[in-house]
Amino acid sequence: MDHLATTTFPRLLLALAAARPDAAALREKEYGIWQTLSWRELAALVREFAHGLAAAGLGAGQHLVVIGENRPRLYASMLAAQSLGAIPVPLYQDAVATEFVFPINNAEIAFAVVEDQEQVDKLLEIREHCPGLARIWYDDPRGLRKYEEPGLAALDTLREEGRRHATGHPAYVEERIAAARPEDVAALFFTSGTTGNPKGVVHTHASLIDRALAGQRFDKLTEREEVLAYLPPAWIGQNIFSYAQWLAVGYVVNCPESASTVEIDLKEIGPTYYFAPPRVFEGLLTRVMIRMEDASAPKRWLFERCMALARRVGPALMDGKPVGTADRLKYALGNALIYGPLRNTLGLSRVRVAYTAGEAIGPDLFSFYRSIGINLKQLYGSTETAVFVCLQPDDQARSDTVGVPIEGVELRLADGGEIFIRSPGLLKGYYKNEAATSEVLDGEGWFRTGDAGFIDGDGHLKIIDRAKDVGRMRCGAMFAPKYVENKLKFFPHIKEAVAFGDGREQVCAFVNIDFDAVGNWAERRNLPYAGYTDLAAKPEVYELIAECVRQVNADLARDKLLAGSQISRFLILHKELDADDGELTRTRKVRRGAIADKYGVLIDALYGGKCSQFIQTAVKFEDGRSGTVAADLRIVDVEAVSA
Repeated sequence: MDHLATTTFPRLLLALAAARPDAAALREKEYGIWQTLSWRELAALVREFAHGLAAAGLGAGQHLVVIGENRPRLYASMLAAQSLGAIPVPLYQDAVATEFVFPINNAEIAFAVVEDQEQVDKLLEIREHCPGLARIWYDDPRGLRKYEEPGLAALDTLREEGRRHATGHPAYVEERIAAARPEDVAALFFTSGTTGNPKGVVHTHASLIDRALAGQRFDKLTEREEVLAYLPPAWIGQNIFSYAQWLAVGYVVNCPESASTVEIDLKEIGPTYYFAPPRVFEGLLTRVMIRMEDASAPKRWLFERCMALARRVGPALMDGKPVGTADRLKYALGNALIYGPLRNTLGLSRVRVAYTAGEAIGPDLFSFYRSIGINLKQLYGSTETAVFVCLQPDDQARSDTVGVPIEGVELRLADGGEIFIRSPGLLKGYYKNEAATSEVLDGEGWFRTGDAGFIDGDGHLKIIDRAKDVGRMRCGAMFAPKYVENKLKFFPHIKEAVAFGDGREQVCAFVNIDFDAVGNWAERRNLPYAGYTDLAAKPEVYELIAECVRQVNADLARDKLLAGSQISRFLILHKELDADDGELTRTRKVRRGAIADKYGVLIDALYGGKCSQFIQTAVKFEDGRSGTVAADLRIVDVEAVSA
């Protein structure tokens, strides 16, 4: 399959349509029924869209913005753009309208394909700030019948225009596809922008396809795989799994009906190849544990006994290590009674390979999934590296590493532990930003990741934190905020955390509770609450979180490097950190600078020795309204643990 690395995405599509014309390429659930699109049907749809875009004036080197959930016709529009030598630019569908202004203007975008009325409304809202945006096509016509905006039309209209263009120029699209080169730009991905405007990451067909194939060979993926595409298409992780590898390998991508039906759709499809960030695996497990807490006493007893066995022997069985005959028999019984039904309940009964990445995953959470027979592994990569840098082999999956460098990847650790990468999957550069490009790419092809880590004795990479965030406390002890925050987030009752300590005498933290998990915990204790702010302020909840902090301190005390960064004081925020409020990126990374500015009064209170602090915060509600949330936040001291 090495020759595939010297091709382009449209040529991969045509090859699949020729070799397996009637095989399923995409499925979409609509009105509760799965609709299938074959490779031949997809190729025909892409051709019509490409002719339509050509008739509208889209040409080689121009950009087409694509905004929406995972939808077959949005995928087809990306392939259509690439067929003309144009460049698709997927943006986050949950972003507020103003977040689109910079990327649309930066990439000089004149053409947009969007999913529905919500996205159309966003683009119309900002149109006066994006003078170049001339044409907008939408997939779902509901609610748009009476819209009369210049340049606004349905994708069905684009398709009709494409048929007319094809009549007069029958070979136009095929000629453009044949003229394309692997080193041509294939896509532009905008990073989440934790410190200012996002940067446009330029990737070629060659860089994306090379990494897609490297991942395929590592995990022996075949065209028989089933993938559920439910994460944002603008995120390169989803794009690699459900676009680049989809076309390189030829498996089936399934698009859920909506965000609210993902868990149902997951059970119906039963993917064999699955990816989710740790928060999704945490959410699935939290809902299972909530259900078990409400189960009858005999069921809870059986579940606990079987899970104790699974934790003891399950990971060893997954790794192919020797396990006694008696334990094997007991595990087989547990598999029939508990593990198998549990995998089915999670929708992961057919998973052959499952990956998580983006954040550290808790050891208990990681071992839970592997103990019940799910091949959960970790990987390491980024938008700039086309995701696949380090992956864990099936028999070497560990919660404290991100795997070994896969084929084509070279790693180098600089002084201070910063990781440098050389790989065929590296970005071509940042769009219109030579200064930023020169900061991360040197003349020898090494990419500066900005992450700090080290290689352990088994050749696995361990990530400590972002290099720029690793600091020192006043006593000289190392302070790695993300490392501390991840340990807090390993607890199911904690959804988010922000730690402070660089240049200070002690570590303090903000905590967001997980409203569902803590709400269920409170209800089982007959503890009434009126909403998030009220629940977060309960003394009982503070004690629950304090116990989590104590366990984190005990864990940190065993680490010589980080024993000095135990948490001394914490508070529970009165609202959830939210991307719409500028506190998180769209990939749920903490915007440290924004939070420090916004909640400076709380940081001052933590380090000023106060027992409480009043704060009033502006928020944006889901319906677009603005408001404020106010509370008097309690501050709690936690004792340090001796090694």
